[in-house]
Amino acid sequence: MSAKENAAVGQLLQLLEARYALRVLWALKNGHPQTFRLLQDSIGHITPNTLNTRIKELRAAGLLHHDGDGYVVTSMGADLLKRLTELPAFASKWSASQAKAAIVKNPVK
Repeated sequence: MSAKENAAVGQLLQLLEARYALRVLWALKNGHPQTFRLLQDSIGHITPNTLNTRIKELRAAGLLHHDGDGYVVTSMGADLLKRLTELPAFASKWSASQAKAAIVKNPVK
């Protein structure tokens, strides 16, 4: 990977590492517009201030916008989400391995 590609990945990860950033995008993955309140309910346990901050950051990054009916991902945001479509399968596999590791570490007697 080139230095330029490394820098781009680093910038994207810095944006997505912000608390709830990925959850905001994930909540919009179905392509249906969501109002601020609906988006907040979809994410759960996010304060209005944090959600507002994430929305501003993701809008500035070109990953979501407000279309009049609510917030939706842009084509760039949809492309990112498409690349994350394998996340649920990986998450299930990872969660199962964590459960097995916990059983091995703490067997029931």
